[in-house]
Amino acid sequence: MTPTVNFKDALSLWWRIGLLSFGGPAGQIALMHRLIVEEKRWLDEARFLHALNYCMLLPGPEAQQLATYIGWLLHGVRGGLVAGLLFILPGAFAILCLSWLYVLLGDLRAVEGLFFGMKAAVLAIVVQALLRIARRALRGPLQVSLAVAGFLALFAFALPFPAVVLGAGVIGYLSARLGSQPAVSPSAQVVAMPAPDERPGTRRAALICLLLWLGTVGGLHLLLGPASVYTQIADFFSRMAVVTFGGAYAVLSYVAQQGVEQYQWLAPGEMLDGLGLAETTPGPLILVTQFVGFLGAWRQAGAEPSLWAATLGALLTTWVTFLPCFVWIFAGAPHVDRLRSQKALSAALSAITAAVVGVIANLAMWFALNLLFRQTLQVTSFGLDMQLPVFPSVNLPELLLSVIAFGLLFLLRLPMLAMLGTCALLGMGWTLLV
Repeated sequence: MTPTVNFKDALSLWWRIGLLSFGGPAGQIALMHRLIVEEKRWLDEARFLHALNYCMLLPGPEAQQLATYIGWLLHGVRGGLVAGLLFILPGAFAILCLSWLYVLLGDLRAVEGLFFGMKAAVLAIVVQALLRIARRALRGPLQVSLAVAGFLALFAFALPFPAVVLGAGVIGYLSARLGSQPAVSPSAQVVAMPAPDERPGTRRAALICLLLWLGTVGGLHLLLGPASVYTQIADFFSRMAVVTFGGAYAVLSYVAQQGVEQYQWLAPGEMLDGLGLAETTPGPLILVTQFVGFLGAWRQAGAEPSLWAATLGALLTTWVTFLPCFVWIFAGAPHVDRLRSQKALSAALSAITAAVVGVIANLAMWFALNLLFRQTLQVTSFGLDMQLPVFPSVNLPELLLSVIAFGLLFLLRLPMLAMLGTCALLGMGWTLLV
């Protein structure tokens, strides 16, 4: 069973995670694994992987939903709300401030330089977490095969994320049903989680979140009409929240295309500026949608651009994007553990665990390519759809910082905060000198 954890201690940890959750989903999952499983030992490896399995199957940002689920495990509804909100708020506040500066100044390169060294540190943390999770989760040839297949399917062939995860689940399910040796997950060996009735108010919380979400969209239609930019923001990002399987990377191109061509909220190229802000601030990468909503309301909410109207558009975007995440967690989390009591379904979740290792490896590779190389080559021949580095475009300062970060973490075994701080100072020093 989960240990008794003081709520104030958990509150402090969720603030810490929210402020340090750089590096996209791979970095954020690695951070939670490091702090919750290894340092605090509030969850064991099996419980963490089981929670990650479930969140990978949901639409929306998997890292934020993982935080919400773990918070719910530890302290029920209030724990889930606190964990999910604190995972979002620091990044949302940072992007809102940077959005203000963007429309007022138009150039944020100096601000982005502050996070230059932090990215290298995050890459080292991601690789460390990947190695540790793989060592514990891949305990047989079937798991290793599924992890490799999952990585290749995503990295080399760009197959849909849901197809990869569900395909692994089907393989695990059939392996158990047909009597072959199933991929036994460590999660099957853990004492079951508390029954749903031991987390009072969970269903009520799911219903309240659902009503708030639908009420917001319906209320805007009634009060402002479908032509209002606020109604369009609520409609578009609510639809996006339902279909964003595979995390932010799977939908950002669609958001950019619709925001530029259909709604004309952004000018061409501004989505890349917003993505740069989201990548250099903590929190889910999908927070870039807040930047899109900010610019949409800035330009279309009235006759003259208004920072307050833009701020309202940004807050509305974040509200309708993340409120469904709480619906999915509170509605499904109490029932997920029952799957482990059935051999075939447990084997399916175990296979998904193996595939998730490949998913994290793919995210780490994407992060490394875009961090260490200024240009990449997209290969789309012979059925491939993969991103390869352009070696002459290597980012030498970032490469050097990454080597230092790996040395601090793997050789000197420096604590994570000390390593992050050292890399951040080195990055800031380089920015000031150059």
